[in-house]
Amino acid sequence: MLYDGALRFLERALMAFESRDPLEFNQGIHNNVRRAQAIIHELNICLNMEAGGEMATVLRRLYLYFDMRLNESNQLKSAEGIREVVERLTVLRDAWSEMLRQHDHSMSGG
Repeated sequence: MLYDGALRFLERALMAFESRDPLEFNQGIHNNVRRAQAIIHELNICLNMEAGGEMATVLRRLYLYFDMRLNESNQLKSAEGIREVVERLTVLRDAWSEMLRQHDHSMSGG
């Protein structure tokens, strides 16, 4: 659900690029990128680095990279980094969703 929330905020940020009103443009991008970053930060601090092993390390690096790209996009008011993070977060979300679906299926005896 956190991935979905971050993706919703990033989609709103991308929509703000279409605004002709300078205030809506800047605030729409900034506020929605910051909200997505807050979610990504929460995902990062919830990682259990001891129990999570290499997967936790990879996720931490990804979350830090996402944060860097979103900062850059927010400062430059460039959609490129936001689009990249949307693509990569979507892949992560879909992978987790599939893994959980398979886990639930195997737990139900299917």
